[in-house]
Amino acid sequence: MTRTTYKIRLPSLPHTLMTSQTMIELTLKTTALTVAVIALYLQDLTLVFKDALTNEATSYILIIPIIFTYLIYRKRKMLTATATATAQNQPKNTKYYTIPIGILLCTIATIIYWHGSYTFTPIEYHLFTLPIFTAGLTLILFNPQTLRQALFPIAFLIFLMPPPSEIFYNIGAVLSVSSSEASTAIVQFFRIPATLTAEYGTPTIQVIRPDTTTMNFSVDIACSGIYSLIGFLVFAVFIAYIVRDKPWKKAAVFIIGLPLIYLLNITRIVTIIAIGYTMGEQLALDLFHLLGGWILIFIGTLLLLTISEKLLKTDLFTNRHTTTCPTCTTNDPAETRNYCTNCGRILKHKPTSFNAKDLTKITAAITAILLLLWIQTPVFANTMTPAPLLVDTPDGPQGNNLLFSQIDGYTTQFLYRDTDFENKSGQDFSLIFSLNPNQENVTPVWISLEVASTINPLHRWETCLITWPQTHGYQAKVTQLDLKDTQILDNPPIIARYFAFQTLIDNQTQLVLYWYETITFTIDNATQQKHAKLSLITYPETPQDVPNMENQLLPIAEAIANHWQPIKTWALISMLISHHGLELAATATAILVLLSTLYIIEVRRQARTSMNAHRKLKTNDQQLISAVKETQKMNLPTLERIKETYEKSSSTKLTLQQLEQRLTELQNVNAVKSTLSNHRDEPIITWHA
Repeated sequence: MTRTTYKIRLPSLPHTLMTSQTMIELTLKTTALTVAVIALYLQDLTLVFKDALTNEATSYILIIPIIFTYLIYRKRKMLTATATATAQNQPKNTKYYTIPIGILLCTIATIIYWHGSYTFTPIEYHLFTLPIFTAGLTLILFNPQTLRQALFPIAFLIFLMPPPSEIFYNIGAVLSVSSSEASTAIVQFFRIPATLTAEYGTPTIQVIRPDTTTMNFSVDIACSGIYSLIGFLVFAVFIAYIVRDKPWKKAAVFIIGLPLIYLLNITRIVTIIAIGYTMGEQLALDLFHLLGGWILIFIGTLLLLTISEKLLKTDLFTNRHTTTCPTCTTNDPAETRNYCTNCGRILKHKPTSFNAKDLTKITAAITAILLLLWIQTPVFANTMTPAPLLVDTPDGPQGNNLLFSQIDGYTTQFLYRDTDFENKSGQDFSLIFSLNPNQENVTPVWISLEVASTINPLHRWETCLITWPQTHGYQAKVTQLDLKDTQILDNPPIIARYFAFQTLIDNQTQLVLYWYETITFTIDNATQQKHAKLSLITYPETPQDVPNMENQLLPIAEAIANHWQPIKTWALISMLISHHGLELAATATAILVLLSTLYIIEVRRQARTSMNAHRKLKTNDQQLISAVKETQKMNLPTLERIKETYEKSSSTKLTLQQLEQRLTELQNVNAVKSTLSNHRDEPIITWHA
């Protein structure tokens, strides 16, 4: 027998009918979910988006909300259908696992969030938990089917987390070297005299122009394509997901995307070198700024869409081989059935009421969020400086010595403002002070105060001195002696980092203790909130003196942190959870695994029970079950198709009403089940055995 495979294109119809009560219920739940997540993560999102506005490396984050909104909009019909679906088809006893699992997910996210606030890298921890918390709250307010449909958009939020600097620089260094080597080989192939050298650890392509002048093109991190690669990775994942085609084609789209942006970056470098060689260095420099990361991402996205459509023959938005459903062409108000018998499309949502259980869940969620906000910890300790940042002197504005407490045994002195470093790093202020000891046998200490509007210009010491040169393929100019985190203030806890190193040129040992704070400064007679990095710097005579010098710096750091008047302290519960975050998160995860295991065991147990019950059914019922299984092998096991298959195999005629009644009876004994399926993001009612 020849089997015909049907592919249906669902017609463009008016919105599926929905009662006002159902609309109110969905609106309240969706609003509670959205407001809860944004409120809890508002300070983290504010920091990240402020940084993305000025930092090319993370500028791709600005597009994440737009893509997320589109993904939710694309899933709107499935989300609405699953959100209003009842739990009648869910295996018995398993529905009681849903809310506990959702609570555990939210609990794990909250614990990791608080634990992250107790570390040196809080933003990464916080935004890592955002998808976990959102998934848990979705499960609590809605159901597993809704979470399953929203899983990819929720998981997509992980791109809000800035990439770790170590990984970022390592990948950028590899791309920098390989891009410069490939570009040099290509321009040499076209008879352009070029050589690859290194200038300050950065691969540099030297080109001798026809007028014998030399043009140097440095392929640093910014030119390596890493900025474009990270941004394009987001688009590649997005495009691979929205492709309406087979899984292997989705994977092919993603795999093609990554080398595509790499080749585009090499093409950009070669083009700029060729233009500089023929038309001058200034024009090449202007073109470099014109062909920035976003232009490269835009071109790469267009090429990827073209390759997907033309080469892989993927269906991005429509299906070439479909026919319109002949049954449901309009939404007839007189239609009593909730779905189309032919294609299975939902015509009317079953009316739902806003019951006490839903009200309890929303109220509990709002109460929990308010409690979390009340005891929420800031990303960086919020402090208020007791003195203006700068003071006027006969020599002009200088750093204010009163910014720091009067430390026993030391005298504070302002040394200079490093304006050159401010211009290079993008900082607002870079002030250097000294703590001069009153006793001759005490080592002096220097204070570096770096201030910026965003956290990005305040680079970590170990990144600048070790990670940066090593990722360019060259040896660092210092040797790391020690790197560890330490707590300098109990409440609010401020975590600082010790970094001890020895320079290779003169073997000089240097020790730095530095930390970050969000500080309210008085600048130009106005109060401004800024991010600051404070570094205590000293020079031990030998590496063996480092431990003793660490003990010398810690009291100074504690005195400064206390002097800067912390605005908000932590609640006791926050302190306890942060101190024992890893243990609590591991315990909650173990309970989550246990509940998930019990859920799977219960589902399998009921499946075995159903199989045993099948053998006791009447012959005509077994034939109907066989017809359902046979139809499943086709595209969509809808009511009309099951009817056709059953009548061919049994020579028995049934009306759609009779078939639906018999299937419902079989569903009551768990022989078959009615399922809300996803067909091209359209909710479809199908039957499965």
